[in-house]
Amino acid sequence: METVSYLRFIMSLVAVLAMIFGLLWAARRWGLGMMGPHAASRRHRRLAVQDVLQLDARHRLVLIRRDDCEHLLLLGNGTSTVIERDCPPPRFTPTVSKPETP
Repeated sequence: METVSYLRFIMSLVAVLAMIFGLLWAARRWGLGMMGPHAASRRHRRLAVQDVLQLDARHRLVLIRRDDCEHLLLLGNGTSTVIERDCPPPRFTPTVSKPETP
């Protein structure tokens, strides 16, 4: 094969790879399918990570919300332990200051 044939093959390969990555980027950008940024807003999520606290290099505490209850987990070093089950989520109670009466 000649150099021109090798060059044509390489350019065709680069063009096909560019089209594939371009389509993947467009699908992700505009939320086509389940891999887009708007996919989570299309359906109600039942499971979410509320907070993560790194304890040391190998251990971390993770607060996970499932439906209306929260669970505190200790993860690390190949093990996981449930610290607290069915933690009630914090309720917001507004504090209203009463005016002082003289």
